[in-house]
Amino acid sequence: MMNEVGGKQGLSSPCAACKLLRRRCSQGCVFAPYFPADEPLKFAGVHKVFGASNVSKMLQLPEDQRGDAVSSMVYEANARMRDPVYGCVGAISYLQQQIDELRKELALAQAEVVHLRVRLAASTSPANSGSPSSYTLPYSEPSFDLGMVVEQASSRESMWSCT
Repeated sequence: MMNEVGGKQGLSSPCAACKLLRRRCSQGCVFAPYFPADEPLKFAGVHKVFGASNVSKMLQLPEDQRGDAVSSMVYEANARMRDPVYGCVGAISYLQQQIDELRKELALAQAEVVHLRVRLAASTSPANSGSPSSYTLPYSEPSFDLGMVVEQASSRESMWSCT
């Protein structure tokens, strides 16, 4: 006959938490559903960072929220083992810096596209023979082939180059 924990009655295999803590795994063990015996490293990391007592207290949530709490604890524990000072906040900060850098890169690329469109419009305009200060470019919504812009940008020097 099988019990809830996963072994034969009387010879049940303890969950990873009870195995690490060297205690008997009861049928109502709060750790068993979230730290199965076949994933011992999952609880070992969480235990190392938070301690068994704190994990037990954090699992005193409604049952439908416990899975998310365990996932968060495992993520934070892994992050703390990689970066003991900042944990997942360090990873978040790093990703935020990457987002900021990519936004700047995107803004520069968009500015270069606008610059190339203005140069293209100025070079193909029939009013190009007059003085540059006497004509203005009509505003139109951007509707261009990105492939064409990329080809033009690669064949010309960048507006940011110092030549």
